[in-house]
Amino acid sequence: MTLARRSFLKHFSTGIAACKLISPAYAQRGTKIKPSSVAKKVLVAHRGASAYAPEHTLESYRLALKQGADFVEQDLQITRDGVLICLHDITLERTTNVKESFPTRFREELVNGASTRRWYVSDFSLREIKQLDAGSWFNPKFRGARIPTWQEAIDLVRGKAGLYPETKAPEVYGQRGFDMERLVLDVLRKNRLDKASAARHTPTIIQSFSPESLRKLSAMLKPGLPLVLLVDALSARWLTQEGLAEAKKFVSGVAPAKALLDKNLVMQAHAHGLTVTPYTFRSRNAGSFKTVQEEMAYYLYDLGADALFTDNPDLFPRVPMG
Repeated sequence: MTLARRSFLKHFSTGIAACKLISPAYAQRGTKIKPSSVAKKVLVAHRGASAYAPEHTLESYRLALKQGADFVEQDLQITRDGVLICLHDITLERTTNVKESFPTRFREELVNGASTRRWYVSDFSLREIKQLDAGSWFNPKFRGARIPTWQEAIDLVRGKAGLYPETKAPEVYGQRGFDMERLVLDVLRKNRLDKASAARHTPTIIQSFSPESLRKLSAMLKPGLPLVLLVDALSARWLTQEGLAEAKKFVSGVAPAKALLDKNLVMQAHAHGLTVTPYTFRSRNAGSFKTVQEEMAYYLYDLGADALFTDNPDLFPRVPMG
């Protein structure tokens, strides 16, 4: 057994003292675990406390920490000058005032037959992006909030919770001359967060919808950090028996859209040594459940998920609801 495949419990125990977590979300690749041996479910703050503050701002991350997040998620994009920033979209127009600040700096594209203007992150320098207002779209009281660099997010979260970065559109950035995985590892190494020993103070889990990105990271991280494969309806083949058997070769867990999850799938994933972290739970959309807290409790305690992503960290059910 390689160092990258060490026992889950041994690996994760190094992070318990600092983050007070006992969770299969911090598992080594290919290691089978017994969910019943885990005493605590894990809360991942989706884009921070994004139900209450503009997503992927320091204000949102700060609130997530205040609300008890075990991990804070950062979606990663790359600026023109090669700096990793925290932003969900590959373009800037949804969550900033880029149209007003840089009205002519768009690319015109055909989307479903219609001409669409898009302001790509990779067309702007960090200095330019730092001029943008990333808060007003959410609520005027957040006017002036800025898009943080990943380093700024690390500086805020370090020692208080874990980091849960996602490589976003790595293939697109590759076509534009960037090696996203190398940039991610460079930042982790600079901060001494690239080894399992860093879990003592700041555990890190890397996620992606891109199997290729995760395979690349798996090869680069020796010994490595836990990797999680995000799965949506279009990539649901990864949730079959064959898909799970393949996934465990390069990741430690799967993170399916919650609509894809049932108890049998959780059991199958656990049998393959994979953790299960469904997404995304929001108070504004709890489906057939009365509250999002009730919905989260069902997925965690009835279906047996190990962790979950939520916009509402303050509503995370730490124990089963009676």
